[in-house]
Amino acid sequence: MFKIGGIFIPVTNVKKSIEWYEKNLGAKLIDSWEDGAGFYLPNGSTQLALVEVDTKQPTEFVIKGNKKNSYYNFVVDDINLAYKHFHENNVTTTPIKDFGGMKYFDFYDLDQNPFSVVDEQVDSPFHSNNVRKLQNMD
Repeated sequence: MFKIGGIFIPVTNVKKSIEWYEKNLGAKLIDSWEDGAGFYLPNGSTQLALVEVDTKQPTEFVIKGNKKNSYYNFVVDDINLAYKHFHENNVTTTPIKDFGGMKYFDFYDLDQNPFSVVDEQVDSPFHSNNVRKLQNMD
């Protein structure tokens, strides 16, 4: 009945951010409006929207102490290729880390919004193929 329709990202300059998201994430513009723009990514069905704000807004939450977690992540098949792509385009990233077989790193957009990139292991219950199997069982 429900599925994720869109993710909204606060940005302070929508025009510059449109260019950044197109270049660095391969986002394809669907349409724009006075203070925003909507995109699709070549893979997946969730849409992405940039919404212009006056001041920076958080795109992460605090777990414990000062440890933070982003609200959403991007999944890739080849994390090393994604990491190389960001470095070639001078995008700030953290080092690639291994978390129980899953590899991940964070990157930051023009407003320093943090996002995670993950490369889920094939045998993980969270891998898209395994989730698809669960969906087909319903």
